[in-house]
Formats: sequence, C-alpha cells, structure tokens
Amino acid sequence: MRCSSILLLFLLTFVVDFQVCRSDFSPIQERTPAGPSLGSIVLPVSGNVYPLGYYTVSLSVGQPPKLYDLDLDTGSDLTWLQCDAPCTGCTKPRDQQYKPKNNLVHCKDPLCTAIRTPSAHPCTTALQQCDYEIEYADGGSSIGVLVKDSFTIRLANNTRLSPQLAFGCGYNQHSSGPASPPPTSGILGLGNGKAGIVSQLVSLGVMRHVLGHCLSTKGGGFLFLGAGPVPSSNIKWAPMSPHTSLEKHYSSGPAELLIDRKPSSVKGLQVIFDSGSSYSYFNSRAYKAVLDQLRAGLKGKPLKDATEDKSLPVCWRGAKPSKAVDDVKQYFKPLVLRFGKDVQYEILPAAYLVITKHGNACLGILNGAEVGLGDINIIGDISMQDKIVVYDNEKKRIGWAPASCDRPPKS
Repeated sequence: MRCSSILLLFLLTFVVDFQVCRSDFSPIQERTPAGPSLGSIVLPVSGNVYPLGYYTVSLSVGQPPKLYDLDLDTGSDLTWLQCDAPCTGCTKPRDQQYKPKNNLVHCKDPLCTAIRTPSAHPCTTALQQCDYEIEYADGGSSIGVLVKDSFTIRLANNTRLSPQLAFGCGYNQHSSGPASPPPTSGILGLGNGKAGIVSQLVSLGVMRHVLGHCLSTKGGGFLFLGAGPVPSSNIKWAPMSPHTSLEKHYSSGPAELLIDRKPSSVKGLQVIFDSGSSYSYFNSRAYKAVLDQLRAGLKGKPLKDATEDKSLPVCWRGAKPSKAVDDVKQYFKPLVLRFGKDVQYEILPAAYLVITKHGNACLGILNGAEVGLGDINIIGDISMQDKIVVYDNEKKRIGWAPASCDRPPKS
C-alpha cells in the first residue's frame, strides 16, 4: 500500500470502536462456492514506477459484477475498496465506489479475529459488525468495516468462479505528507495473513498458496495467484525469514550487500519484498555505503548533482537531458544482495535509477531510517522490474528469475 509515491506503507492492523450507520449494513448469509481446486489466476497489470508510482490490477466484485482497479500490495493483508457509506478522503466518485448490500461480517467470524492485534478492544457482542483500521508507516490509514461479496475470477483453464471473499469497505481514507494517494478504487492486499485474499482462496480449495508478479520497466506486467506460471528452472530461492516480527511480510535474510559485485562491510540485512512500495529502502548503513560508492564512481564523469530536481532526494544531470537509463547506466555500478553463500539478488542500474521529466537520473533507493523503518530494508517495485518474483507460502521461500514481463504468459 502506498499513500504517497515514495513512502512504504508498512502494515499494522487493529480494530477500532467506530460504528457505521446500521442502515448501510446488515448480517451476511454465508455461501461456499464449488469449483475445481488447485487452479491459477493470471491478471494483467497496469502502471509504472515513474511517473505514476503504482501498479494496479482490475477485479470484478459484487452481483452484478463491477470492475475496480486495485493497487498491488504484497506488504499488507487486507484488501479494501473505497466505500459508499459515505466515503471520506476517497479519490473515486460515488458511482465508482463499492456499495455494500446486506453483507456485513460479524465479530464472531474468524476473519474478523485475523485482523485484530492483542491490544485491540474486543467486540462487545458476537453479532457486532467487524470494524477495522489499517495504519501505515507514513501515517496514512484506512478505516472501514469488513464485508463479504463475490469476486468473479477466471482460472487459467478458463473455469469461471465467484467465491465469497471478505474485504474492507473503507469509508475514511487518510493520506499524510504532500503527496496524494493513488487514484485507485482501493488496495489488493497480497500478504500471507488469514484475512488476505490469497489465503481465503487457498482455504476454499481454489489454488495453492503461491503467488507472484512480473513488473516491466516499460510499464505494466502481470500478477499470478497459484503455482501455474512459476518457472521450472533458472529460479533462485531464498528462505522466508523466521523472525516473528516479520512473519506477516514476505521477508528474507540475513543478506550481504555487494557493490559492483564486490563485498562491502554491510551484512546481516533483513529484507522485505513489497510491491506496495514504489521505491526501495535501505537502512542507514547500507544506504550510506551505496551512496558513497556511487558518488565516488561518478568523480570525473559527466554527471553532476541536480539539486533543483525534487523528484527524489538524490539526482544527477548530464550535459544534456537523459531520455532513458541506457543513456547513463555505464556510469553506475550493479548492486547485489547475497543470501547465504551463493543466492544472489542482482539490482542493475535500471532497477534503482529513475529518469525524471527533467531528464535527470535519480536514485530510487531511499534511506529507510528517515521514514521510520529502522533496520528494515525494502525491495520495492523499482528493484523488482523485469523479474518474475515468487512468494511460495507452502515451502516458505521467495524466488526470482529474469523475465520478460511485457505480457502475461499464455498458459
């Protein structure tokens, strides 16, 4: 989730005592869909790192189905749509917001329990509506109520299903900082928590607990749910982190930072792979090491600091405006995160540089300490481009391989 174009929105969830008008919501009748198991879903992705700052997919929700564009977020669990309840701080007009229809999720539902934290106030009755509040690291938030409705999905074998899935009907969205939230209908939470869309589909027997994405440097790409499009070879795997503080996130580590494929003094990095972050974030030690080495390598080169470009904190300009990363990549060094002895995640200049509208090259790796991430390191969209990235929740591992992401696989 991103409430700004450059800040990671790091998920924390808790329930608040906030009541929606009862005329808008009433109890839901549970229904379990029937259909083939262990399929896969492949969805085309729209968007880019710059200038949009987000990637989206479109999903059909409700009866009759209505199409909503949702921001991809592997860094959070709960999917939510802007809600006509009425909605505060929303970017969509009312006719494009989700209108609830007698589909309230009760506090007694296990999915309501899944979005709570131990410090949250308990529901007073089992039939009380399940309120939620999601707070993100940059101070952005969404407040709403949990509902269930049908999602119209088509499996890779062309089987069509309409499972009932729980999601948030968000009627109060808040964005902090100077940037506005993306003009989307909501967030597609792809985290591995029980309230996530993926976990719900797995519990219904629709697919295996695997997902992934392929984001193109040209814009667009594809998202897949289920194991179908996972490459059978040339993929590198790193184990998911066993740290309890990171268990709801797709994290791995410890990793060593290599600069120009040479070891640095920076080791022990815990890394989160988060499609909800436009850019990547390193802790203060790793960020300083990268910036110092890049600046040292630019001495005597035709690139100078571009302090007038406020697109990102660190930018460089050449004698003439650059049109693409190819114009400047020879002046920059590849970065590598090495997991264990031989598993490497390579970040080439095209995966950490942005060419802005001013023709400058800006560093798309930011200092996580400046946004409250502490020692956590984030691999964001910019550093996952032109790779197929796989989150295998069954074998507790994260994989990646170079790939052409311009269009979804045919099968």
